[in-house]
Amino acid sequence: MDDAAGNQVPLAEFLRVEHLGIAVHSLDAAEPMYTRLLGVPPYKRETVESEGVVTSFFRVGPNKIELLESLNSEGPIAKFLTQRGEGLHHVAYAVEDIRASMARLRDQGFQLLSEEPKAGADHQWVCFLHPRSAGGLLVELCQPRQDSGSSSVA
Repeated sequence: MDDAAGNQVPLAEFLRVEHLGIAVHSLDAAEPMYTRLLGVPPYKRETVESEGVVTSFFRVGPNKIELLESLNSEGPIAKFLTQRGEGLHHVAYAVEDIRASMARLRDQGFQLLSEEPKAGADHQWVCFLHPRSAGGLLVELCQPRQDSGSSSVA
C-alpha cells in the first residue's frame, strides 16, 4: 500500500509470531514428548476459564509453544480435537496496540471472534480472528497486559 507521496506503507502492525498453539488431548501425556522434542521443560501451566482450556508453555530460544488441553468436552479445543485431532490450532501474533489492530482488521473485512480483547494466558490481552476470514487459519492477536489484575485494555 502506498501513501499520498507514493511511499510504501506497511499494512500490518504485527511485531512477531508470539506463539504457536497446539491442541492436545492431555497435557500430562504431551508435556514429556514435547520436552524431549524441544529439549526444554514447560515453564508454566495456566488455566484460562474464559476459553475453557489449560495451557502449558515452552520457550525455545525467542519462540514460545503453547499446548492446549480442553477443560470440558464442549469447549473449543475439544471440538477442534474431535474434528481434526491433535496438532496446530492457531498462530498468535504480538501487536503493539490490540484495539487498533482489531479495528484495522475489522475494517479490512476480517471476522473477529470478540468485540473486546479478553484476558488470555501468559499475561496477554487476546483476540481471535475466525478462520473462515483468515484463509482457514485461526489467528490470535496478543498484547502484553501491563497489570495482570486489570480487567480492561487501556
